[in-house]
Formats: sequence, structure tokens, C-alpha cells
Amino acid sequence: MRGLSVPGLAARGLAVLALLPMALPGPLAAQNTTGADLYRAHCAACHGRQGEGGRGVSLTALKRASDNEGLFSIIRKGIPGTEMPPAPLGDEEIRDIVVFVRSLQRSAAAQAPAGSRGEQVYRQAGCSACHTIGNDGGTLGPDLSRIGARRDRDYLRRALLEPEADIPESFGQYRWVTVIPDNFLQVRLTANDGRQITGARVNEDTFSIQVRDAAGRIYSFWKEDLKELHEDWGKSPMPSYRGKLTDSEIEDLVAWLGSLRGGR
Repeated sequence: MRGLSVPGLAARGLAVLALLPMALPGPLAAQNTTGADLYRAHCAACHGRQGEGGRGVSLTALKRASDNEGLFSIIRKGIPGTEMPPAPLGDEEIRDIVVFVRSLQRSAAAQAPAGSRGEQVYRQAGCSACHTIGNDGGTLGPDLSRIGARRDRDYLRRALLEPEADIPESFGQYRWVTVIPDNFLQVRLTANDGRQITGARVNEDTFSIQVRDAAGRIYSFWKEDLKELHEDWGKSPMPSYRGKLTDSEIEDLVAWLGSLRGGR
């Protein structure tokens, strides 16, 4: 489930889906054991066991399918051109998953701590030099405006302590999607005119390469005009904050980042 679209259901299916949230109140994850089992068998590998996100989007703050019909449709048909495939399930099984996903969303909304000191830690640690939140910050790293809707807290904590943990180690993991860290590549180059530049690859083909440096400047070179080109697979310019921030500061920062859902 990596995003959602909406064609229709049969009249009976619409009626059932419309009644589900009222017919099954409370901790639905515990009640709807069939939906939980189906979700964990078919969805959890990408979206996390509790919908917290991972390789796939977080389902606890899902905006693209605002109703049960839309969620049903995307599970059933997938999203063409993405990694979200059609589910090999029957309609009743998909409805069970819909109910379970909605229960995860309600459970997450009931918790939602924000981290009172997290933003202060973010500023003091210099994160805004590379990352953007809203209209504020740098562009070398990924935009964090909706990071809490896309990544769970374990992922965020690991990114702070082991920033290279999810950076691809080889071209074999390259994806034709410019999403960091899935497609991040640090580049060091020396031009024939003596300029030395280190930054993130923006684009590359057989004959040219474009690089963005830490200040956000973009450079474009013909490869024939380069004296040296080093592509540092598995490397990241982001430092580890292990030992640089206290455990409580890490947790405050993780909590605050986890609360960012694009509302700034």
C-alpha cells in the first residue's frame, strides 16, 4: 500500500464499508484478528507491523485514501508505476485489512507525542543546514516536512545514530526515483579547471552529471571535462549523533520529527 486511488465498489460493498467504523468500535486491531493476520502477511513487510512505515509509506497518517472505498480500491488494484502491487486477495479479505488499517490509524492518533524539546535540539544540532522543514532549511538532505508520516521512530533513531545504515552500497540498488536515502549518492569530483566539489548526485547519464553541494548550489559537468569522479556508494555526509547528543536529546528529537506531518 504505497499510495491510494478511488474507483467504485458494488452497492453492498459500499454499505458494508460505510458501516465498519461504527460497527466495530474500540481497539479493532485486537478484535479483527483476520484483518491483522492478512495485513501482516501481505502488507507489513513494506508498511511496518503497526502501519508505521518503512520501505512503504506510513499508513497511520494516510491522506491519499480518506475513505474506506478508496483504501479498498488501492489494496485491490495496486498503484500502476509504483511498487504497490494488486493484493492477491478476495473482497472480504481486503475489507478485513481495511478495518485493521483504520484501527491502526485511530490508535496512532490517540498517542502522538510531539517532544517538547525536539525542535530546539534540531536547531542546535545544525540539522537545518541540510534539511528543509516547510520553507526553512537546506536542500542537500531530504525534506523532513512530512517525515513523521513516512518513517517510524525506530527508523528515525537509527538514521540519527547510523546515518549510512539505509544508504545503498552499490548501483544494483539504484532506483529510478529520486528519493533520499533510497537513491542518495555522495559524489566527489575534480574538474579539469581544478575545481573540487563534494555533494549529492542530482542526476547522471552516460555523458554528464549534476551535483548539489552543501550550500544548495547545483553544478553540471560533461564527464569528459572531469579529471576525477568518485561515487561514494554507502556513504553519507550526515554525521552520526551518537555521543554528540545525550540519550534524552535523541529521544526528544525523534519524538519531534515523528510529529511532523506536513502541517507547518
